[in-house]
Amino acid sequence: MKVEYIAFTERAVRSRFIAQRFKAYLQGRILDVGCDQAVLKTLLPACDYLGIDVAGQPDRVVNLEHIDRLPFDSASFDCVVCADVLEHLDNLHQVFDELVRVARRYLILSLPNNWANARRAIARGRGHVGHYGLPPEPPLDRHKWFFSLEEAHAFFEGQARRHRLGVCESLATEKPRAKLIRVARRVVHASQMRYLNRFAHTLWTVLGRPR
Repeated sequence: MKVEYIAFTERAVRSRFIAQRFKAYLQGRILDVGCDQAVLKTLLPACDYLGIDVAGQPDRVVNLEHIDRLPFDSASFDCVVCADVLEHLDNLHQVFDELVRVARRYLILSLPNNWANARRAIARGRGHVGHYGLPPEPPLDRHKWFFSLEEAHAFFEGQARRHRLGVCESLATEKPRAKLIRVARRVVHASQMRYLNRFAHTLWTVLGRPR
């Protein structure tokens, strides 16, 4: 699997990464699912952009956990973007089916690698795992699924087969590290997937309809 090196220190960085890295797919009418502050909208001025979310600054407020169907016609968007959203949803599989339904050509998808986020806290025996835990007050932002990068990859591959979609690209992103550190880690973890399960932070996949 291809690996690229970037740290998403804030959501705007992730939006810029999407706009630059996947610009070949971002044409025509775009649906940004979980758009937050809709930063991607400013980065795609030539596109017909629509952002949806339950909060932030969406063009349309949509609570994905409270609907059975997205309020759009089938195949009404050239490209659907859904970056680090599905892991927040109880009805993940149902929403995924809806993303496929409204996408005419491409889906740009990402899922976080929860194992990488958890490994240090577990190894030290202290700390917490981001978006998990048991705070005294209900959190505004939490994940509802805990999985490795390998499981995320298997999910996207399985959904591609189920919906008869092609996998256009699949890549992992890892925080930039000194080359010597990466080489040492790869010596210890000879299997690429074992390495990625421990150190990559996000899996990106682009699915497309056969033409």
